Amino acid sequence: MAAKNTLLQIRKELESHVGEKIKLRANRGRRKSYEKVGVLENTYPSIFVVRVDEENYHQRYSFSYADVLTETVELSLWGGDNKLIALCAGK
Repeated sequence: MAAKNTLLQIRKELESHVGEKIKLRANRGRRKSYEKVGVLENTYPSIFVVRVDEENYHQRYSFSYADVLTETVELSLWGGDNKLIALCAGK
């Protein structure tokens, strides 16, 4: 039950930042990690979606809240003075 509450807390925190610019760092296994800057597009009951708009392509990435909990995905938000603020850190 505690894990379910933690996932709900992560979801609520992300819901409050929908539409804001974020930086994500994702580890997808053996030497497959990437960093992207995008916009938190939407949150759903089990996943959230980040839209990345780069020069030559537009892509959407979806992740589960468990990815944040297990630190497979790290999210940072741009605060005042263009400083990065960790989202969902230490949950």
